[in-house]
Amino acid sequence: MRPFAYERATSVAAATESAVQSSVHYLAGGTTLLDLMKLDVTRPETIVDINPLASTAFGRIDVSPNGLRLGALVRMSDAADHPEIREQYPVIAQALQLAASQQIRNMASLGGNVLQRTRCTYFRDTSYAACNKRNPGSGCAAINGVNRSHAVLGISNDCIATYAGDFAQALIALDATVEVAGRDGVHTLPFASLHRKPGGRPDQETNLRPGELIMSFMIPAAPWTRRSLYLKVRDRESYEFALASAAVALDQANGIVRHARIALGGVATVPWRSLEAERALQGKTIDEQSTTAAAVPAFAGAEGHGHNDFKIELGKRTLRRALQQASELEI
Repeated sequence: MRPFAYERATSVAAATESAVQSSVHYLAGGTTLLDLMKLDVTRPETIVDINPLASTAFGRIDVSPNGLRLGALVRMSDAADHPEIREQYPVIAQALQLAASQQIRNMASLGGNVLQRTRCTYFRDTSYAACNKRNPGSGCAAINGVNRSHAVLGISNDCIATYAGDFAQALIALDATVEVAGRDGVHTLPFASLHRKPGGRPDQETNLRPGELIMSFMIPAAPWTRRSLYLKVRDRESYEFALASAAVALDQANGIVRHARIALGGVATVPWRSLEAERALQGKTIDEQSTTAAAVPAFAGAEGHGHNDFKIELGKRTLRRALQQASELEI
């Protein structure tokens, strides 16, 4: 690990003022940042520790009739174990519960979790020169390399790295918004606008401006939040990233779907909302025919690169299974 300067943020204004340079990084749980520093992938000159802000709204969970507010410094374990979240927003609790080991959940923050970077081997191993995400313009070794874990949706000719998180799928499915602080003040944007597909600039992963800091996530109360779940398929049940996952939420009346919310994980370059699949379910009952009809458009634009071809069929089956299980929930 390279030498770096360390600062503790005394306020939001002080933190955002310090971090406008690309060589400055925020520290919350550190479960991603420290890994990447040890691998020499990330080389900050200064780290700004924002944990002192946890005593403010940054570290608070608020549940009201209008919805759920999650401070960005709330630890994953605290949100996953929160009784009202488990009851009213189960997809969020499940996505967090399945995301990592208990030790990591105790350390990792919600804000840091949604900003975690890919687990692509070619990105995390600096001995591979060809990685556009780490070294813009160098190429993508994964396209013609070992790509079993890589994305089939949202890819480009410059990057097929998979977004690794779970929590983000729950947020995008539930129409969450993000409260962001920066030098110009506080503003809110849809969570769906936070991440950027790789396109020709895989190194630009989010739409956050330099120095901006996630303050909170806001999830509106809605008829579908209780009938929701997160299904994760992986090589092993303990502490592994998704090969395919689905965050689904249903509003049903007499067995008929009035509204559906669907997000896919493990198969895309960013948190992936499938509006086409949602529209295919509206007015239908959940059965083999309707879930198959939803899975087809969800993966209509999918493209494999050899080792990861199986993810297209696996993703469809994962979505169908998640929808069936959500439909059968007793709420």
